[in-house]
Amino acid sequence: MKVGVFDSGIGGLTVVKSLLEHQLFEEIIYFGDTARVPYGSKDKNTIIRYGIEAVEFFKNFDIDLIIVACNTVSAYALQEMIESATCPVIGVVEAGVLATANAVKDKSSDILIIGTKATIDSKAYENGLKNLGFTHLQAKPTPLLVPLVEEELYRGEILDATLKHYFKDMQIPDALILGCTHFPLLSSILQEYFQNNTLLIHSGDAIVEYLKNQFHLVQKYKDTNVKFFASENPEALKKTAQKWLYEK
Repeated sequence: MKVGVFDSGIGGLTVVKSLLEHQLFEEIIYFGDTARVPYGSKDKNTIIRYGIEAVEFFKNFDIDLIIVACNTVSAYALQEMIESATCPVIGVVEAGVLATANAVKDKSSDILIIGTKATIDSKAYENGLKNLGFTHLQAKPTPLLVPLVEEELYRGEILDATLKHYFKDMQIPDALILGCTHFPLLSSILQEYFQNNTLLIHSGDAIVEYLKNQFHLVQKYKDTNVKFFASENPEALKKTAQKWLYEK
């Protein structure tokens, strides 16, 4: 099994990490559109065009499946990517919605969704969860968290001030959907901020759960081959991948 993982930049590496931990694929082809990141502030038609171009990129490989690791692309361009592809295409939003439904049994639970402005504006998570009967949903764009992760500021005064800026007037949610693939790297500090009383929904784990349930992937590949591609500065992407994926 060979899978292509697409993200607007480096955030999708958190999805790759989950795939590696569960040993679901023999080969992973990662493509980050680092020349045009971020997508979260771009308009819908541009995001769709970028998504279709990513599908064309993966046609250079014998791909069995494409995972759209970017929440913004999953929210706006998934259907167009499916129509352009010659293999199945799945996105983190649908997987995240189903993972939330599986983990949160009380449909009246307070669920908070965070992500880029484009992802939140799409209401993709909210609509998906409403269709499943969830009634207490709140969505908040938290774009400042993305550059903090890319600067590797996982703790400290700047991050603390940013969390307070976004969440100071909020009650502790029952579940927090990390609607950006950068955010799992902030899992520990987010848990602490919400006093360890909040269930975190992680895109990478959600994708693994989705793959196992929908595609019945069970075979273990102990030595997964990962290849990294970027539209700009691929060496920087590889350097980040080394830190995020392999260093303890």
